Amino acid sequence: MNITLKTSAKIAVLRPLAALLLMVVVMTFLSDNFATSDNLFNVLRQVSVNLCISVGMTMIILTGGIDLSVGSILAFSGAIAAGFLRNGISLPGTDTFIGFTFLGCILAALVVGGALGFFNGLMVTKFKVPPFVATLAMLTIARGLTMLYTNGYPITGLGDKFSYLGTGWFLGVPMPVWIALIIILGFIFFIRKSKTGRYIYAIGGNEKATLLSGININKVKILVYTLTGVLCAVAGLLVTARLDSAQPNAGSGYELDSIAAVVIGGTSLSGGKGTIMGTVIGALIIGTLNNGLVLLDISPFWQQVVKGFVILLAVVMDRMNTKQ
Repeated sequence: MNITLKTSAKIAVLRPLAALLLMVVVMTFLSDNFATSDNLFNVLRQVSVNLCISVGMTMIILTGGIDLSVGSILAFSGAIAAGFLRNGISLPGTDTFIGFTFLGCILAALVVGGALGFFNGLMVTKFKVPPFVATLAMLTIARGLTMLYTNGYPITGLGDKFSYLGTGWFLGVPMPVWIALIIILGFIFFIRKSKTGRYIYAIGGNEKATLLSGININKVKILVYTLTGVLCAVAGLLVTARLDSAQPNAGSGYELDSIAAVVIGGTSLSGGKGTIMGTVIGALIIGTLNNGLVLLDISPFWQQVVKGFVILLAVVMDRMNTKQ
């Protein structure tokens, strides 16, 4: 039985990998600029942001849930980091001012992202709000908080040290790629080797049986949503650093790319089946598709149509595999 599951997981990863390789070959023939080192590093840099989010989304979907608030959490976390670094905190009615260092503003962003993710988990578990509804509400709440905090204007002038997170290079590789790689390896180990990782699969496979076996499923779900919030904050830091500004509308539509990467990578929307490596390949497919369509000078409106059909095809294939 265990051998069968491992074989099935390998096949689920090989399918999107074959699709990615085919897409790379096709784009190389269609555009002379695609296979250049500058463009490939550009693709990896752009994909890094989606990967940070999609690792968390994978865990949530493995439990049978969904998170529509990832883009808004990204925006608010990035705004908090930029605002604290640039302006600090002035307490109303007093002469007290709290300044933040580079590391301090990063920590603040991670705490904020984790807190919003924790709130999502709390709504889903303690108050039994369906994940779709709970995270849809958070999408609006976090976006509204971002607009309130920034007054609808970007926060700029963050300095070279902060910008290095999004635009710097280390050993010939962009910093966002290193950060995404560390996250991927860390969470692959977490999913495969920890008890909590096995519980995540168990909850998505059969939540009732997992509960009857004595596992605290609420605790696991809250942890998963909290970790996803932290990963969204990391993505927010990368986006803010790359632009050298916190944009109020940052992260809009990122939930679509994230869900697409997870589903294309072979993770079942019904939960219990999928891998982070599959999600990595799915994110590379989305990134390659986006980049290729831009290089081919395809209209942005047609790009949305193409991406929508790709996602639909992935979901249809997921449903067909589920029935078998």
